[in-house]
Amino acid sequence: MSAATKTDTTIANTNVVTKYKAAADVTNSVLRKVISACKVDSKIIDLCKLGDAAIELGLSTQYTKDKNLSKGIAYPTSVSVNNIVCHYAPSENDATSQQTLKNGDVVRVQLGAHIDGYAAVSGGTVVIGSSAESPVTGKTADAIAAAHYAAEAIQRMIKPGNKNMAVTEKVQKIASAFGCKPIENMLCHEQKQNDLDGQKQIILNPAPENRSTFATCEFAPYEVYLIDVFITSGDGRTKKSELRTNIYKKTGTTYQLKMKSARATFSDISKTFGTFPFTIRSCEDERQTRMGLIECTKMGVVQAFDIQEEKSSESVAQVTFTALVTPNGVERITQGVAFDSKVIQTEKKIEDAEIRQLLETSTKIKKKPVAKPAAVASA
Repeated sequence: MSAATKTDTTIANTNVVTKYKAAADVTNSVLRKVISACKVDSKIIDLCKLGDAAIELGLSTQYTKDKNLSKGIAYPTSVSVNNIVCHYAPSENDATSQQTLKNGDVVRVQLGAHIDGYAAVSGGTVVIGSSAESPVTGKTADAIAAAHYAAEAIQRMIKPGNKNMAVTEKVQKIASAFGCKPIENMLCHEQKQNDLDGQKQIILNPAPENRSTFATCEFAPYEVYLIDVFITSGDGRTKKSELRTNIYKKTGTTYQLKMKSARATFSDISKTFGTFPFTIRSCEDERQTRMGLIECTKMGVVQAFDIQEEKSSESVAQVTFTALVTPNGVERITQGVAFDSKVIQTEKKIEDAEIRQLLETSTKIKKKPVAKPAAVASA
């Protein structure tokens, strides 16, 4: 296909927008389903299975006439509880596979679907047993409120012409207002077809060594972003958990793998999951896959989504969404857990006038009125 007839894969193409939104419909529906199933005594592994199966079922009714169109899980269902920050999707063989939810647990659910490589991902936080009659208070309420307002601010700041480091500054001020911090070095990425990790990035809390070297960028029309907000009541620093990693994805790096098991595993990953994250549990032979992944991860052709954990005394909240940046504004196509101030009761609030004004602005862009041409005098 010549360059002149190459298909536009950006959201300037209405067909691309339709695919993003169809994937978002599936993602939003499944997230609501999994969140609703998060109850006392629910098994985490069952919740993950529920989400993944529901994504596949939801996608089966989309674009049914095009048999060659790729559809699938863009991010496998993860259910991370309390101080386990993210990426927790247990396997049957894990020692913690029978873990269940308890009253008061702070649960973060993340999942996503894609159609033709256009992905819609969502994530949110729920506290088991919470309600208006039994509200969330203290550190947990502070973190959830901070994540909510940070996400709202980001949606308003990634309009065309704005810069990524300005977003970083505002999010840190919002988190600070609630006595919290964004998780250090967590990134939000530009998305493209078959790619959740685009070149443009937003870092919400850079480590000291990254503050002066992180690449600045400007947001532009027809871009798509995966916004990942993780806020902690702690100091922002997490560590790798001892829990076994179960989520992986191809990196795009090329290397001639030496081990037969690694080559077979990499081939299976490429055919089954493409460039999107997947869970070990969804592989045909888990043991063989783990063996093959040793060289794949060592040589950088596959990335391990290591499980991160915070101190057990701290609370972590997540808001994740996919956003379309257009000349008319920023549209949030995936929706997580609705923020309810009757349930999330924090005693802290945002005092900064500039941020309060930002949060009151529209996510849409007002078009400047076109000046009327001057009247021409008659002869």
